[in-house]
Amino acid sequence: MDPGASSTSLGDPTGDSERNIPRICGVCGDRATGFHFNAMTCEGCKGFFRRSMKRKAMFTCPFSGNCHITKDNRRHCQACRLKRCVDIGMMKEFILTDEEVQRKREMILKRKEEEALRESLKPKLSEEQQKVIDILLEAHRKTYDPTYADFTKFRPPVRSHPSSRGATKSSSLLTQDLSSEDSEDLFGSEAFSTFPDSVEPPPFPSLELPEEQDESSSMNLEFSQLSMLPHLADLVSYSIQKVIGFAKMIPGFRELSAEDQIVLLKCSAIEVIMLRSNQSFTLEDMSWTCGSNDFKYRVSDVTQAGHSMDLLEPLVKFQVGLKKLNLHE
Repeated sequence: MDPGASSTSLGDPTGDSERNIPRICGVCGDRATGFHFNAMTCEGCKGFFRRSMKRKAMFTCPFSGNCHITKDNRRHCQACRLKRCVDIGMMKEFILTDEEVQRKREMILKRKEEEALRESLKPKLSEEQQKVIDILLEAHRKTYDPTYADFTKFRPPVRSHPSSRGATKSSSLLTQDLSSEDSEDLFGSEAFSTFPDSVEPPPFPSLELPEEQDESSSMNLEFSQLSMLPHLADLVSYSIQKVIGFAKMIPGFRELSAEDQIVLLKCSAIEVIMLRSNQSFTLEDMSWTCGSNDFKYRVSDVTQAGHSMDLLEPLVKFQVGLKKLNLHE
């Protein structure tokens, strides 16, 4: 092999999809190794062309000047072989001088040394650290159901926006059902009792209405503001119970006192839920897809549980930034 020939070789421009397709040398039909001097050739024809151009060789065909070049006879007629090289597009301008070849070799060697240095400086996980990571991954798999089958056990999501008087009755029943019990489910359930006393649930938006508005308008507004609250209350309680199950599988967690376990859950449960929910978050439509369309959650769904955009905007930004890291790939 010519020592400087590889310096002008290019990678496969066809991409991964055609990587396994056999490539043929355009000069002799042998197996090609890539683009050399602007044409797809084998190593033999690459070296032949480079030597011929550097020597400014002048060949004469001993036959009719139109020899068919193959892998077996390519050494028989250098003139027709060189002519074939030029015909398929090989260019002497692509050939590096000896000085350029040497500089390129030095650059390649320097890059390899720098890469080796970077690799040596990368922090290595100890056996114990890798074991902890494996345990955490297993704990996540055991407490996170990617089929979201349990979501069907929640009270169904309600995304309707009634606008007629006929919806007044259903709105009234809904608001009665949401009066106190569901607010406690979402922000004061037994699962949430592990949160810090200082953490207060975000206030629901004010439902102040002009006095002249009738009861139907008031009910419609309450319906649109809180229609998703029962379902999301069940979802949050379920998520917290799963986080508690996850925590119990962390090495050493059960060895802590009950008070310390509660403190840890108080300080991290919401953050863990945010991290876990990123698995179902999609950048294309900025939603959390948890199975069927009934369980495809958008920001508008959360606002119908009484949350304001001031609360949701930083959470969504966090989801977007985390998803772009492609940690699930």
